[in-house]
Amino acid sequence: MTDMKKPVLNDMLLLFIFSAVILLMPFWLEPFGAAYPDLLQKFAIYGIFAIGFNILLGLTGYLSFGHAAFLGVGSYAAVWSFKLLTMNVLPAVLFGVLFAGALAAIIGFLSLRRSGIYFSILTLAFAQMSYNLAYSVLTPITNGETGLQLDRSDPRILDRMFSEGEPAAGLPSTDLFGVTMSGYPGFYFCAVILIVCFFISIRIFRSPFGLMLKGIKSNQNRMQYTGLNTRPYMQTAFIISGMFAGLAGSLLAVTDPLAGAERMQWTASGEVVLMTILGGVGTLIGPILGAALIKYFENIFSSFNDTVLEQAFSFLPESVLDVVVPLMGLFVGSGWQLTLGLLFMVVVIFLPGGLVEGFNRIFKFIRSGKKRKGLVEPTQDQASE
Repeated sequence: MTDMKKPVLNDMLLLFIFSAVILLMPFWLEPFGAAYPDLLQKFAIYGIFAIGFNILLGLTGYLSFGHAAFLGVGSYAAVWSFKLLTMNVLPAVLFGVLFAGALAAIIGFLSLRRSGIYFSILTLAFAQMSYNLAYSVLTPITNGETGLQLDRSDPRILDRMFSEGEPAAGLPSTDLFGVTMSGYPGFYFCAVILIVCFFISIRIFRSPFGLMLKGIKSNQNRMQYTGLNTRPYMQTAFIISGMFAGLAGSLLAVTDPLAGAERMQWTASGEVVLMTILGGVGTLIGPILGAALIKYFENIFSSFNDTVLEQAFSFLPESVLDVVVPLMGLFVGSGWQLTLGLLFMVVVIFLPGGLVEGFNRIFKFIRSGKKRKGLVEPTQDQASE
């Protein structure tokens, strides 16, 4: 076996293990209380969001604070597809990706004229402009603060063209050729798309295009001195990253057919930054781990309230309980972001490479322990002889 075939086999093995882990999530997450469809869908969708963001930040080093704009545009495009054309999810996903890619091309063309903190500020400014447009100026398209929702009077041209009889009462559900995209079917649809996106990410990281992006991250000025125009590579990476975000936004609309301006707020952009850094910037699996961890903590810690805390610490004396419950209440419920912030600080200080670096350290420690044990045991045998 040649050395060239080994990376390919390793990537295929990684893809196989990743696929098995994702598809079996309803089973192995059961003991952690995270096996219900809504949360699993969030794991998959925000994993896609983080994969796309990592293509930009991990490969080029350009930090965008405006990716929520593409997430929101993907959601709006998908809901309009449901309203105008059909409840089938495939056109909605396609339109979400295309519209997000078009917006990313415009924002990227303008923002990539600067680098560093200036690039980050520009993307943040464009995202906030998009949010304000969606919230007020473009109300006929976005429905403002109420959000874009389905209605029984929506034309749904393709559905009415090919349907027989009167439409069912109530609002329709999103579907994939008759399979309703809610519950576990909705999760598996998102999971399959996540696996495809992970495969695309692997191919980008291993491709000459990915290597060129890594070179730009390492020293963009030096590459420009050689006569290489780095702008097209950066623009392409930005568009691909935006299309991933649009895909995630369309899937949010697939699993819950509504779109609101809140998905375009700067906090959503900051969240994907936290996911990527927490998992490991520039790694294949890290951003997905970060997304899953943050969404899991959001689900667990945000559900705690004073009643739950009082039950959990009921073994304490009442005088101590009166102090502990208000103190712990600062870190759970509506204040769960404080817990997330502390976790993020710990990871950044002690594991700059994210969770992936932590797992690598543990793996190396175990391997070094086995090697030391292998060196010591023959010496003991020889001594006994």
